[in-house]
Amino acid sequence: MSRLQLGLWLASMSACAALAWQVQAWRYERVLAQQQIEQVAAFNTQLLAEREQRQVLERRLHDNQTLHYQELTDAQQTQARLRDRLATADLRLSVLVERDATCAAVPASATTGGVDHGPVRARLDPAHARRIVAITDDGDRGLIALRACQDYVRALAK
Repeated sequence: MSRLQLGLWLASMSACAALAWQVQAWRYERVLAQQQIEQVAAFNTQLLAEREQRQVLERRLHDNQTLHYQELTDAQQTQARLRDRLATADLRLSVLVERDATCAAVPASATTGGVDHGPVRARLDPAHARRIVAITDDGDRGLIALRACQDYVRALAK
């Protein structure tokens, strides 16, 4: 084998090795590209699922907020009607009074032709009644706000 043949043989082997190396690089790039496409598709699927969960949670929270706002509005309207009825003397608040030795002198309401064996009630002063209604109004609003917070936390915890 002459030097020329040996050189040609080495050159052709080097070219074959370089060509094989390049083909392997192309295959590897194709495999990497396919893996990257699969990862992106999986990531997009995960993002879509999380977006759907977030939208469901937002809808649930919005519905809860609407419900609690309606409850609060209804409670405020009821309290306003009660205050109006108290202000116009259409309604009077009263409390039960015990019938024992200390309260024996409290007269029952005067009715004709009968003995009153029912519970004895004392009417409250309108100013005190307004304060009681204001306190219950604050309590109702506090309970509605507490229930709204609890529902919010439960919705987030799901």
